[in-house]
Amino acid sequence: MVFLPGASAVGLDYFGVQQGVSQFTTAVVYDRGGTGYSDPLPLPRTAAAVATELRDLLRAQQIDAPYVLVAHSLGGFYAHRFAQLYPQDVAGLVWLDAFHRDWDDFMPAEASLAAVEQMAPDRERLEQMRPALREMYAELHADHPEHMRQALVDAKVSDEWIHVGIAERSKLAELATELRPGPNIPDVPVVALTVVGTDPGQQALTSERTLREMHDGHTRMDAALVSAVSHGEQRIISDTSHHRLCFDRPDAVVQAIRDVIDRAARL
Repeated sequence: MVFLPGASAVGLDYFGVQQGVSQFTTAVVYDRGGTGYSDPLPLPRTAAAVATELRDLLRAQQIDAPYVLVAHSLGGFYAHRFAQLYPQDVAGLVWLDAFHRDWDDFMPAEASLAAVEQMAPDRERLEQMRPALREMYAELHADHPEHMRQALVDAKVSDEWIHVGIAERSKLAELATELRPGPNIPDVPVVALTVVGTDPGQQALTSERTLREMHDGHTRMDAALVSAVSHGEQRIISDTSHHRLCFDRPDAVVQAIRDVIDRAARL
């Protein structure tokens, strides 16, 4: 199975979950070209370019298809495009609170893809946020091995990595438009983890009404996703927030992956 990171995330953010999954299957984490520790490439790129790069990488590493794709946040766009281009290579999908091409059909206008694109902080705001970001990443990665933890936290709060995350979020509406003419996800086992918890930062920036509408919309969006396949299941996660899912609830993520792999094997 293969993790597809969200924007501002890298493969090592999923290290704890990968260690759990590696007990029963091959678990691949990687950094998209232009992100993390990968070679620099222009950002953003089309979903087709990212999907093709991933397939080439897996083949170069002799990791045989089919794959269970585990998509978090922005990774949902890339997983869907991979499935559109290479449906025979997809055995199942695990949706970790991920973006969907029909996002704008379910979300309030304040949380549309175009609105999300405009949320990038300016330089002054970024400098104000940096100490809090460092504290957050240090806490999130507290259980990572010591040899990787500090270097990863330092990189996460660097100008370079922060601006990479901003760049990846800058064309969300275009990615959804790219996906829309293509087919739905293939009829493979799917588990969607829908997060309805809210972090304090989100609460400070968003009205209570908009947050309720976002959670309701996300719940309905993921319900539609899993109902479109023969073996789909939605699981609501209420005790964490979007970016903390794999850190706070690795048990739920690992179990979802195990269940999709088991169902795919039976089919």
